[in-house]
Amino acid sequence: MELRYDKDEDILTIDQGAPGDTIEYAEEVGSVIAHFTPDGRAILLEILDASEFLAAANRAIASRTRGKTVESGEP
Repeated sequence: MELRYDKDEDILTIDQGAPGDTIEYAEEVGSVIAHFTPDGRAILLEILDASEFLAAANRAIASRTRGKTVESGEP
């Protein structure tokens, strides 16, 4: 997995593609564009207005975990 952030455009790209993967089509929902292979696997996500998206995600996670203990899964 490769993460890239374009500060000038405020776009976060998450690339899960393997060498040789091709993009057949893309779908946009809100500020997220998902790119799919011919067999329907999502291999590339573009998060537009990434700073706003991540700030909102952080607030949502914080509100759900407030007062809860988060376990790391380590022994």
